[in-house]
Amino acid sequence: MDFHSISLFAWVLAALSAVLIGMGKTGLPGAGMIVVPLMAFAFGGKPSTGIVLPMLCIADLFAVLYYHRHADWKHIYKLLPWTLMGLVAALLLGSNISDHQFKMLIGITVLISLVVMIWQDYFRKSKEVPSSIWFTALFGFGAGFSTMIGNAAGPLMAIYLLSTRLPKNSYIGTGAWFFLIINYIKVPLQIIFWKNITFQTISFNLIMIPAIALGAFLGFKLVNFFPEKAYRMFILISTAVSALFLF
Repeated sequence: MDFHSISLFAWVLAALSAVLIGMGKTGLPGAGMIVVPLMAFAFGGKPSTGIVLPMLCIADLFAVLYYHRHADWKHIYKLLPWTLMGLVAALLLGSNISDHQFKMLIGITVLISLVVMIWQDYFRKSKEVPSSIWFTALFGFGAGFSTMIGNAAGPLMAIYLLSTRLPKNSYIGTGAWFFLIINYIKVPLQIIFWKNITFQTISFNLIMIPAIALGAFLGFKLVNFFPEKAYRMFILISTAVSALFLF
């Protein structure tokens, strides 16, 4: 990445994305989904994932530091094996497709996430579905695949965690730990196999830290304004809108 070749418009989109990433990781997950199309537009499909991932890792640290006591680890343990399978599948596929196909795959995975979200909301009164193995496997594998392809696991994880009926802070804390683990696993994979994380992109990410911190601060403050029921509705609506924004 040559800093001199980055347009002013791309810098603005990157800074806005950094703020949204910070907000998304600290309680407003819909905000983070808008980052996927913004960064893909500014830098290209596969290159953008290498720029966004370290920014997500930085924001994950902010989220875990604040919400680390609220994680429900039984859900993380159930998801991780399936999520790792999804990572491997996406890694193999992503190494053999063009940038245009990569962008299309990002869009398709988020669209599938949106469909699953609507389906789960329709059947959410069923208490048996979220506890079944197939349900966890579907969401775990889907989250691993979509997060590896385009850092686009937000809608899937939002719906899975909403289905568990976790309280607001537990919802955020569980998601924060889950994504911290997964995103830090992804870093060496993308360095080795996709080669889209370099010293230049890391330098770019370091410049974005103040914007990420600002977004994290805004997320911490804004999430306190939501009662439990209103927060659930906000997650559903913001996830749907942000997923549609990809198209």
